[in-house]
Amino acid sequence: MRYALPATNRALGCGNLNHKEIRVKVIASSLRKGNVVEMNNKLYVVLTAENFHPGKGTPTTSVNMRCIADGVKVTERWRTTEQVEKAHVDERKYNFLYADGEGFHFMEPETYDQIAVHEDIIGDTKVFLKDGLEVFLKTFNGACIAIELPLRVTVEVTETEPVVKGQTASSSYKPATCDDAIRVMVPPHIGVGTRIVINTEDNSYQERAKD
Repeated sequence: MRYALPATNRALGCGNLNHKEIRVKVIASSLRKGNVVEMNNKLYVVLTAENFHPGKGTPTTSVNMRCIADGVKVTERWRTTEQVEKAHVDERKYNFLYADGEGFHFMEPETYDQIAVHEDIIGDTKVFLKDGLEVFLKTFNGACIAIELPLRVTVEVTETEPVVKGQTASSSYKPATCDDAIRVMVPPHIGVGTRIVINTEDNSYQERAKD
């Protein structure tokens, strides 16, 4: 079931919390980015989770989280086998529509439901958002808590150094700007106007686009 919030709340990335949501106990070491956990009667979305296994001592899990209600970020450290409360999160495909003062708007392609996502949730991924781009949104009680981009996207080089005739070695990459916003290192034979495929996790060049 998908929970809907009033439009005025859906853009905030928080919304009212329903404590009847399904929760399960999991060990701390299993937490991943985008998970929602309950702590001190508040709900937090996991930003990063890292396990530490010292040569001596107790293995621990360090988790950076953001409170869904007020946006405050906290860091907690648990024993890797310690039990924590994990809440169910809805994850499904959405298409990007547009951005305005209320946030970044997406549409669920099957139901045509729309949701506005606050810029704090979008973060650096906003440079990749184009009309119709398919992404995964993680929502809790109808409010978006995390966005996942496709691993590879096609962009157009809008600025780079001129192509040097006969230079094809890929070992000496040069800086380029794509879609007027995305910085990428590209092979020397790639010029302005060329469409390329890049990895959205690290902005690395993958190949020349085949379209």
